[in-house]
Amino acid sequence: MGQLQDRVAIVTGAGDGIGRAIARQFAAEGARVLVAELDPASGAVVASDLATTFGCDATFVATDVGDRAQVEAMVQAAIDRWGTVDILVNNAWGGGTLGRIERKTDEQYDHGFRVGFHGPRWAMQAAYPVMRAQRYGRIVNLASLNGVNAHMGTAEYNTAKEALRALTRTAAREWAADGITANVICPGAKTAAFRAAARLIPTLEAEADAANPMRRLGDPDTDIAPVAVFLASEGSRYLTGNTLFVDGGSHINGANWAPDLGE
Repeated sequence: MGQLQDRVAIVTGAGDGIGRAIARQFAAEGARVLVAELDPASGAVVASDLATTFGCDATFVATDVGDRAQVEAMVQAAIDRWGTVDILVNNAWGGGTLGRIERKTDEQYDHGFRVGFHGPRWAMQAAYPVMRAQRYGRIVNLASLNGVNAHMGTAEYNTAKEALRALTRTAAREWAADGITANVICPGAKTAAFRAAARLIPTLEAEADAANPMRRLGDPDTDIAPVAVFLASEGSRYLTGNTLFVDGGSHINGANWAPDLGE
């Protein structure tokens, strides 16, 4: 019996990176997993892998987390298939470009908040009634050190993720009596987004590794996903409203990365 045996989990952005790693770990621990992913090809591949590798009852639902109707349909799909939602992991993020605050457009900020804040909020609101009815729920939201450490060049991402942390703490307070916990992971890992940034900034990977107290950024599968399993499990039943910095210690003294954004 795994730590999440027969629990029903939704993982957004599960087609790659941390989302995929969490979905795989959940499957290994016995959960039933809804893979929510914008890209149909990668989402279908992950759901198939969960079934083949772990014998997991898994399904893929194409989901743009910036679209409220699609987010609500995602939650309803889990309820229709399994009758409930026990675990909700809000991980998805939809891109962005480096640039100074004064050059960012309204559209960039709107996109950041729709994907990084409103999408998770809509999912939490949709899952809440069934979690409340069963008096059990685990919400795990992925935020970012970018916001905590005020990384340059990603203002719309930073602010949306910090808003999500505030929302998570408030949900933890309001929903604690309903048997629902809500926590945040701020990961430091070589994700799909990191790889994309590294292609634009060739020195990024070496600099990020060197700046980390452990001298490496984390691996999504072996460093980040196990913490998500803990937050989704019975072992974390008395832990709520917290941010876990799963980052090799990067948050301790902040980040010294300062890209040249021009004048």
